[in-house]
Amino acid sequence: MENQTVLELFKSAREEGRCLKIAAPMVRFSKLPFRHVVRSWGCELVYTPMIMAESFIASSRARDIEFTTNHHDRPVIVQFAAHDAMELSKAAALLAGKVDGVDINCGCPQRWAIKEGVGAALLKKPELVRDMVKMTRESSGLPVSIKIRTDPDLKETLRLTRLAEEVGVSFITLHGRTALSKPSDPVDFDAIRLVKEHLRVPLVANGDVKQLQDVYDIFNSTGADGAMAARGLLVNPAMFSGYDQTPTECVNDYVYSALQLGTRFEIFHKTLEWMLCEVLNKSDRIHLNGCVSVSGVLQFLRARGFDFRPSERLLPLL
Repeated sequence: MENQTVLELFKSAREEGRCLKIAAPMVRFSKLPFRHVVRSWGCELVYTPMIMAESFIASSRARDIEFTTNHHDRPVIVQFAAHDAMELSKAAALLAGKVDGVDINCGCPQRWAIKEGVGAALLKKPELVRDMVKMTRESSGLPVSIKIRTDPDLKETLRLTRLAEEVGVSFITLHGRTALSKPSDPVDFDAIRLVKEHLRVPLVANGDVKQLQDVYDIFNSTGADGAMAARGLLVNPAMFSGYDQTPTECVNDYVYSALQLGTRFEIFHKTLEWMLCEVLNKSDRIHLNGCVSVSGVLQFLRARGFDFRPSERLLPLL
Protein backbone atom coordinates (compact mmCIF):
# COMPACT_ATOMS: atom_id res chain seq x y z
CA MET A 1 0.00 0.00 0.00
CA GLU A 2 2.81 2.43 0.80
CA ASN A 3 3.94 2.46 -2.83
CA GLN A 4 0.50 3.28 -4.20
CA THR A 5 -0.67 6.76 -5.09
CA VAL A 6 -3.89 8.04 -3.58
CA LEU A 7 -5.81 7.42 -6.79
CA GLU A 8 -4.37 3.92 -7.04
CA LEU A 9 -5.70 3.26 -3.53
CA PHE A 10 -9.18 4.23 -4.65
CA LYS A 11 -8.86 2.07 -7.74
CA SER A 12 -7.68 -0.96 -5.77
CA ALA A 13 -10.53 -0.65 -3.29
CA ARG A 14 -13.07 -0.35 -6.11
CA GLU A 15 -11.66 -3.45 -7.83
CA GLU A 16 -12.03 -5.32 -4.53
CA GLY A 17 -15.67 -4.25 -4.27
CA ARG A 18 -15.32 -2.02 -1.23
CA CYS A 19 -14.61 1.56 -0.24
CA LEU A 20 -11.39 3.00 1.14
CA LYS A 21 -11.13 3.45 4.93
CA ILE A 22 -10.04 7.00 5.71
CA ALA A 23 -9.22 9.02 8.85
CA ALA A 24 -10.61 12.55 8.72
CA PRO A 25 -8.57 15.70 9.33
CA MET A 26 -9.18 16.54 12.98
CA VAL A 27 -7.95 19.76 14.56
CA ARG A 28 -5.33 18.97 17.23
CA PHE A 29 -5.78 15.21 17.03
CA SER A 30 -4.59 14.15 13.56
CA LYS A 31 -0.93 14.60 14.45
CA LEU A 32 1.80 12.15 13.47
CA PRO A 33 1.46 9.73 16.44
CA PHE A 34 -2.30 9.37 15.97
CA ARG A 35 -1.94 8.99 12.20
CA HIS A 36 0.62 6.26 12.77
CA VAL A 37 -1.64 4.33 15.13
CA VAL A 38 -4.81 4.45 13.02
CA ARG A 39 -2.80 3.41 9.98
CA SER A 40 -1.45 0.46 11.97
CA TRP A 41 -4.98 -0.52 12.94
CA GLY A 42 -6.63 -0.63 9.52
CA CYS A 43 -6.85 2.92 8.19
CA GLU A 44 -5.70 3.24 4.59
CA LEU A 45 -5.48 6.99 4.08
CA VAL A 46 -4.84 9.71 6.67
CA TYR A 47 -4.96 13.49 6.81
CA THR A 48 -3.13 16.12 8.80
CA PRO A 49 -5.20 18.48 10.94
CA MET A 50 -6.50 21.53 9.11
CA ILE A 51 -3.68 24.06 8.69
CA MET A 52 -4.19 27.77 8.00
CA ALA A 53 -2.38 28.49 4.72
CA GLU A 54 -1.72 32.13 5.64
CA SER A 55 0.28 31.35 8.78
CA PHE A 56 1.96 28.33 7.15
CA ILE A 57 3.61 30.41 4.43
CA ALA A 58 4.42 33.31 6.78
CA SER A 59 6.39 31.48 9.45
CA SER A 60 8.88 28.62 9.46
CA ARG A 61 8.06 28.16 13.14
CA ALA A 62 4.40 27.68 12.27
CA ARG A 63 5.41 25.12 9.65
CA ASP A 64 7.47 23.18 12.19
CA ILE A 65 4.61 23.19 14.69
CA GLU A 66 1.77 22.43 12.29
CA PHE A 67 3.37 19.78 10.10
CA THR A 68 5.54 16.88 11.21
CA THR A 69 6.08 13.68 9.30
CA ASN A 70 8.58 10.91 8.57
CA HIS A 71 9.15 8.46 5.74
CA HIS A 72 6.70 5.95 7.23
CA ASP A 73 3.89 8.53 7.22
CA ARG A 74 2.60 7.68 3.77
CA PRO A 75 0.19 8.05 2.17
CA VAL A 76 -0.82 11.30 3.87
CA ILE A 77 -2.87 14.26 2.71
CA VAL A 78 -2.35 17.75 4.07
CA GLN A 79 -5.48 19.82 4.56
CA PHE A 80 -5.35 23.59 4.24
CA ALA A 81 -7.85 26.30 5.04
CA ALA A 82 -7.53 29.42 2.88
CA HIS A 83 -9.52 32.30 1.47
CA ASP A 84 -7.12 33.14 -1.36
CA ALA A 85 -6.05 30.90 -4.24
CA MET A 86 -2.53 32.29 -4.50
CA GLU A 87 -1.95 31.93 -0.78
CA LEU A 88 -3.14 28.33 -0.86
CA SER A 89 -1.00 27.45 -3.87
CA LYS A 90 2.11 28.82 -2.14
CA ALA A 91 1.42 26.81 1.00
CA ALA A 92 0.91 23.62 -1.02
CA ALA A 93 4.12 24.16 -2.97
CA LEU A 94 6.08 24.12 0.30
CA LEU A 95 5.03 20.50 0.85
CA ALA A 96 5.59 19.14 -2.65
CA GLY A 97 7.31 15.78 -2.30
CA LYS A 98 6.49 15.52 1.40
CA VAL A 99 2.81 14.59 1.14
CA ASP A 100 0.65 12.59 -1.25
CA GLY A 101 -2.08 15.15 -1.79
CA VAL A 102 -3.54 18.50 -0.81
CA ASP A 103 -7.08 18.90 0.47
CA ILE A 104 -8.98 22.19 0.59
CA ASN A 105 -11.26 22.60 3.58
CA CYS A 106 -14.59 23.85 2.25
CA GLY A 107 -16.70 22.45 5.05
CA CYS A 108 -15.70 23.71 8.50
CA PRO A 109 -18.93 25.24 9.84
CA GLN A 110 -17.51 27.03 12.87
CA ARG A 111 -18.27 30.73 13.18
CA TRP A 112 -14.64 31.82 13.27
CA ALA A 113 -13.99 29.97 9.99
CA ILE A 114 -16.97 31.58 8.27
CA LYS A 115 -15.86 34.99 9.52
CA GLU A 116 -12.35 34.40 8.13
CA GLY A 117 -13.79 33.39 4.77
CA VAL A 118 -12.49 29.81 4.99
CA GLY A 119 -14.12 26.43 5.49
CA ALA A 120 -17.85 26.38 4.74
CA ALA A 121 -17.70 30.02 3.61
CA LEU A 122 -16.21 28.68 0.37
CA LEU A 123 -19.39 26.73 -0.40
CA LYS A 124 -20.89 30.04 -1.52
CA LYS A 125 -17.86 30.80 -3.72
CA PRO A 126 -17.62 27.92 -6.23
CA GLU A 127 -15.55 29.93 -8.71
CA LEU A 128 -12.97 30.63 -6.01
CA VAL A 129 -12.86 26.92 -5.13
CA ARG A 130 -12.32 26.17 -8.82
CA ASP A 131 -9.40 28.61 -8.94
CA MET A 132 -7.94 27.15 -5.76
CA VAL A 133 -7.97 23.65 -7.19
CA LYS A 134 -6.41 24.75 -10.46
CA MET A 135 -3.64 26.89 -8.98
CA THR A 136 -2.77 24.39 -6.25
CA ARG A 137 -2.43 21.57 -8.78
CA GLU A 138 -0.14 23.73 -10.88
CA SER A 139 2.04 24.94 -8.00
CA SER A 140 2.49 21.63 -6.17
CA GLY A 141 2.15 18.96 -8.84
CA LEU A 142 0.12 17.01 -6.28
CA PRO A 143 -3.38 15.52 -6.39
CA VAL A 144 -5.85 18.10 -5.04
CA SER A 145 -9.14 17.27 -3.35
CA ILE A 146 -11.89 19.27 -1.69
CA LYS A 147 -13.90 18.50 1.43
CA ILE A 148 -17.38 19.98 1.26
CA ARG A 149 -20.84 19.78 2.83
CA THR A 150 -24.19 19.36 1.16
CA ASP A 151 -26.06 22.51 0.26
CA PRO A 152 -29.79 22.71 1.07
CA ASP A 153 -30.16 23.07 -2.71
CA LEU A 154 -28.32 20.06 -4.13
CA LYS A 155 -28.07 21.80 -7.48
CA GLU A 156 -25.51 24.11 -5.86
CA THR A 157 -23.53 21.13 -4.59
CA LEU A 158 -23.53 19.61 -8.06
CA ARG A 159 -22.44 22.90 -9.60
CA LEU A 160 -19.52 23.18 -7.19
CA THR A 161 -18.38 19.63 -7.84
CA ARG A 162 -18.71 20.10 -11.60
CA LEU A 163 -16.51 23.22 -11.55
CA ALA A 164 -13.91 21.38 -9.46
CA GLU A 165 -13.93 18.45 -11.87
CA GLU A 166 -13.41 20.77 -14.85
CA VAL A 167 -10.03 21.88 -13.47
CA GLY A 168 -8.81 18.44 -12.41
CA VAL A 169 -9.84 17.83 -8.82
CA SER A 170 -8.65 14.32 -7.94
CA PHE A 171 -11.47 13.33 -5.60
CA ILE A 172 -14.14 14.93 -3.43
CA THR A 173 -15.20 14.30 0.16
CA LEU A 174 -18.82 15.09 0.95
CA HIS A 175 -20.13 15.47 4.49
CA GLY A 176 -23.80 14.62 4.37
CA ARG A 177 -24.91 17.54 6.53
CA THR A 178 -25.27 21.20 5.64
CA ALA A 179 -23.15 23.94 7.21
CA LEU A 180 -26.13 24.85 9.42
CA SER A 181 -26.89 21.29 10.54
CA LYS A 182 -26.34 20.16 14.12
CA PRO A 183 -23.92 17.25 14.70
CA SER A 184 -26.92 15.27 15.96
CA ASP A 185 -28.85 15.76 12.73
CA PRO A 186 -29.04 12.69 10.47
CA VAL A 187 -26.60 12.34 7.61
CA ASP A 188 -28.24 12.65 4.20
CA PHE A 189 -26.95 9.52 2.51
CA ASP A 190 -29.42 9.98 -0.35
CA ALA A 191 -27.70 13.26 -1.18
CA ILE A 192 -24.31 11.54 -1.11
CA ARG A 193 -25.63 8.85 -3.47
CA LEU A 194 -27.00 11.48 -5.85
CA VAL A 195 -23.74 13.40 -5.97
CA LYS A 196 -21.81 10.17 -6.50
CA GLU A 197 -24.00 9.37 -9.51
CA HIS A 198 -23.02 12.68 -11.12
CA LEU A 199 -19.28 12.50 -10.50
CA ARG A 200 -16.50 11.13 -12.64
CA VAL A 201 -13.89 11.32 -9.85
CA PRO A 202 -13.98 9.26 -6.62
CA LEU A 203 -16.33 10.41 -3.87
CA VAL A 204 -15.67 9.94 -0.15
CA ALA A 205 -18.67 9.86 2.19
CA ASN A 206 -18.24 11.59 5.56
CA GLY A 207 -20.54 11.61 8.58
CA ASP A 208 -21.58 9.12 11.27
CA VAL A 209 -18.94 6.47 10.56
CA LYS A 210 -18.81 4.95 14.04
CA GLN A 211 -18.06 1.28 13.41
CA LEU A 212 -16.78 -0.95 10.64
CA GLN A 213 -20.30 -2.00 9.66
CA ASP A 214 -21.04 1.64 8.81
CA VAL A 215 -18.34 1.50 6.13
CA TYR A 216 -20.05 -1.47 4.47
CA ASP A 217 -23.48 0.13 4.77
CA ILE A 218 -22.28 3.39 3.21
CA PHE A 219 -20.72 1.57 0.29
CA ASN A 220 -23.89 -0.43 -0.33
CA SER A 221 -26.27 2.53 0.01
CA THR A 222 -24.29 5.28 -1.77
CA GLY A 223 -21.65 3.59 -3.92
CA ALA A 224 -19.07 5.92 -2.38
CA ASP A 225 -15.42 5.20 -3.09
CA GLY A 226 -14.34 5.93 0.48
CA ALA A 227 -15.74 6.26 3.99
CA MET A 228 -14.19 8.88 6.26
CA ALA A 229 -14.38 8.67 10.06
CA ALA A 230 -13.61 11.41 12.58
CA ARG A 231 -15.04 11.08 16.08
CA GLY A 232 -15.57 7.35 15.59
CA LEU A 233 -11.79 6.90 15.24
CA LEU A 234 -11.06 9.14 18.20
CA VAL A 235 -13.25 6.97 20.39
CA ASN A 236 -11.85 3.79 18.86
CA PRO A 237 -8.72 4.04 16.66
CA ALA A 238 -9.03 0.29 16.00
CA MET A 239 -12.52 0.66 14.54
CA PHE A 240 -11.45 -0.10 10.97
CA SER A 241 -10.03 -3.42 12.18
CA GLY A 242 -13.44 -4.44 13.45
CA TYR A 243 -13.07 -3.73 17.18
CA ASP A 244 -16.14 -2.45 19.03
CA GLN A 245 -14.03 -0.43 21.49
CA THR A 246 -10.39 0.51 21.85
CA PRO A 247 -8.33 -2.59 22.71
CA THR A 248 -5.58 -2.41 25.32
CA GLU A 249 -2.95 -3.04 22.64
CA CYS A 250 -4.09 0.00 20.67
CA VAL A 251 -3.80 2.24 23.74
CA ASN A 252 -0.30 0.89 24.35
CA ASP A 253 0.58 1.59 20.70
CA TYR A 254 -0.62 5.19 20.97
CA VAL A 255 1.31 5.88 24.18
CA TYR A 256 4.45 4.27 22.76
CA SER A 257 4.15 6.21 19.49
CA ALA A 258 3.45 9.53 21.19
CA LEU A 259 6.44 9.13 23.50
CA GLN A 260 8.75 8.13 20.65
CA LEU A 261 7.56 10.69 18.10
CA GLY A 262 6.67 13.49 20.49
CA THR A 263 3.43 15.38 20.97
CA ARG A 264 2.20 18.18 23.20
CA PHE A 265 0.79 17.10 26.55
CA GLU A 266 -2.66 18.55 25.97
CA ILE A 267 -3.02 16.58 22.72
CA PHE A 268 -1.60 13.39 24.28
CA HIS A 269 -3.95 13.74 27.26
CA LYS A 270 -7.10 14.58 25.32
CA THR A 271 -6.50 11.84 22.75
CA LEU A 272 -6.28 9.25 25.51
CA GLU A 273 -9.45 10.60 27.11
CA TRP A 274 -11.27 10.03 23.83
CA MET A 275 -9.75 6.59 23.28
CA LEU A 276 -10.71 5.42 26.76
CA CYS A 277 -14.10 7.10 27.13
CA GLU A 278 -15.96 3.84 26.47
CA VAL A 279 -13.41 1.65 28.26
CA LEU A 280 -13.03 3.30 31.68
CA ASN A 281 -15.69 3.60 34.34
CA LYS A 282 -16.89 7.05 35.38
CA SER A 283 -14.55 7.30 38.38
CA ASP A 284 -11.51 6.45 36.26
CA ARG A 285 -12.56 8.87 33.53
CA ILE A 286 -12.70 11.66 36.12
CA HIS A 287 -9.28 10.60 37.46
CA LEU A 288 -7.73 10.63 33.97
CA ASN A 289 -9.27 14.01 33.24
CA GLY A 290 -7.56 15.39 36.33
CA CYS A 291 -4.04 14.32 35.32
CA VAL A 292 -1.82 17.34 34.68
CA SER A 293 1.41 15.80 33.37
CA VAL A 294 2.71 13.00 31.16
CA SER A 295 4.10 11.21 34.21
CA GLY A 296 0.71 11.46 35.89
CA VAL A 297 -1.04 9.95 32.89
CA LEU A 298 1.51 7.14 32.63
CA GLN A 299 1.18 6.36 36.32
CA PHE A 300 -2.61 6.26 35.98
CA LEU A 301 -2.43 3.89 33.01
CA ARG A 302 0.18 1.57 34.56
CA ALA A 303 -2.05 1.15 37.60
CA ARG A 304 -4.75 -0.15 35.24
CA GLY A 305 -2.62 -2.70 33.44
CA PHE A 306 -1.27 -0.78 30.46
CA ASP A 307 2.43 -1.46 29.79
CA PHE A 308 3.09 0.75 26.69
CA ARG A 309 4.78 -2.05 24.79
CA PRO A 310 4.14 -1.85 21.04
CA SER A 311 1.89 -4.51 19.59
CA GLU A 312 2.70 -6.66 16.58
CA ARG A 313 0.33 -4.46 14.58
CA LEU A 314 2.30 -1.27 15.10
CA LEU A 315 4.13 -0.26 11.95
CA PRO A 316 7.78 0.92 12.10
CA LEU A 317 8.09 4.32 13.72
CA LEU A 318 11.42 5.78 12.66
